[in-house]
Amino acid sequence: QVQLQESGPGLVKPSQTLSLACTVSGATITANSYYWNWIRQPPGKGLEWIGWITNSGDTSYSPSLKSRTSISRDTSKNQFTLQLSSVTPEDTADYYCARAGANFDMDYWGKGTLVTVSS
Repeated sequence: QVQLQESGPGLVKPSQTLSLACTVSGATITANSYYWNWIRQPPGKGLEWIGWITNSGDTSYSPSLKSRTSISRDTSKNQFTLQLSSVTPEDTADYYCARAGANFDMDYWGKGTLVTVSS
């Protein structure tokens, strides 16, 4: 069974960089035809796609966040990571990692982790 688990600090100060990791079990992030995603949901708002990294390490980002976002991976840990720089309180959200297939439907999700941006 595929499982994804987010980890990282729950509190980040404004102007700092938010860093989260997603550890995958039951699947390998280098397997063909999958996209490994980051998504967030601010309090009281809808889901917002942040970006993905592929099995070969290619990345794609939301245009609205692209200038502040970096997604990378550590294949030795079967893990992919999110870095979001210059955060503001508007970046406070539940952050999720998820797997998507070739049709971009997300079939497995982590439980999510709340990140609060506050001084």
